[in-house]
Amino acid sequence: MSSESHEGMPAISVLVPIYNVERYLAECLDSLLAQTFGNFEAILINDGSTDGSRDIIQRYLDADPRFRVIDKPNSGYGASMNRGLDEARGTYVGILESDDVFEPNALQVLYDAIVAAEADAAKANFYLYWSVPEVRLEPFELVSPQMAGRVTCPATDPDRSIFYAKPSIWSALYRRAFLERHGIRFLETPGASFQDTSFSFKVWAQAERACYLDAFVLKYRQDNEASSVNSPGKVYCVCDEYAEMSHLLDEDPSLDQQLRGVLCRMKFDSYMWNAGRLVPELRDEFLVRAREELRRDREAGYLDRKLFGWYKWTDLQALLDRPARFREAFATYGSDDPKVMLRHYRTLGGPGLGMQLMMRLAVRRLRG
Repeated sequence: MSSESHEGMPAISVLVPIYNVERYLAECLDSLLAQTFGNFEAILINDGSTDGSRDIIQRYLDADPRFRVIDKPNSGYGASMNRGLDEARGTYVGILESDDVFEPNALQVLYDAIVAAEADAAKANFYLYWSVPEVRLEPFELVSPQMAGRVTCPATDPDRSIFYAKPSIWSALYRRAFLERHGIRFLETPGASFQDTSFSFKVWAQAERACYLDAFVLKYRQDNEASSVNSPGKVYCVCDEYAEMSHLLDEDPSLDQQLRGVLCRMKFDSYMWNAGRLVPELRDEFLVRAREELRRDREAGYLDRKLFGWYKWTDLQALLDRPARFREAFATYGSDDPKVMLRHYRTLGGPGLGMQLMMRLAVRRLRG
């Protein structure tokens, strides 16, 4: 597939947000140099780094004219990404986090797919990546075999799995004109907390054509997780993201009808994941906020039992109606171990709920 760009502009703008990541940055930027697809610009957004990141950036600026830098005072991930979007010149936009690593054919594979499908967005798989104590890769199959090769409108597609998948905005390409037409940007909340969540939802909610690839195009680093579990200022950032997504649906009755229930299921999943990362005192505060929001969703008639399944729906009802029991059982939430699950659901609802679980597990075993 040709990599020609319009009027001499690059075909792809790759945004690389950078903040104090000197340990991993060279490996990240080397993976851009190694791309088999050459017609790209790399926009390195230096968010006020105070370590050696800026010196590393300069080496690439000096060596390759495709690399350029935006130096800015520290203002957080969302503000950095929006500056990058403002500066992008490519027909398509890609994102590479500064501690992650592209596979050599990543841009070529994504570009070929999005052009062939005439799509607004192309989405691929990635690897979970550990570099210490030794290199380890674990495939993360976000695009299932059933999704691979399909071109769909996600908002109207009966398969809503892309909405429930990890946002992972960096194993994808986006048509820049599509992002600009719909005003798809990042929330400029402090630090780097969940800003990919609403961006991803806005893409899938508004894309008329999206294509999915089963290729693995990126190594997503796991040994540089900057945890915010002890940061009270970041506890509710995920709630800001869901308020932004809700606002999108409020403004578009058609999308609201198609996706409001989906958004509520997404919210429950995200809030439970976030709660699991928090220290106990912050977790209890956050669960109160989660319960308040989800109770309002129930009162508005937004919760759709069919979208949750028995397990999630049972936990959701416990959170809403038996919050003390839910907090008591939270340590075992989401386990796949049958013994742990039995303890969890007995805590939520007593022996009767435990018996329902046993019957479901028995049916699951019979079905193989």
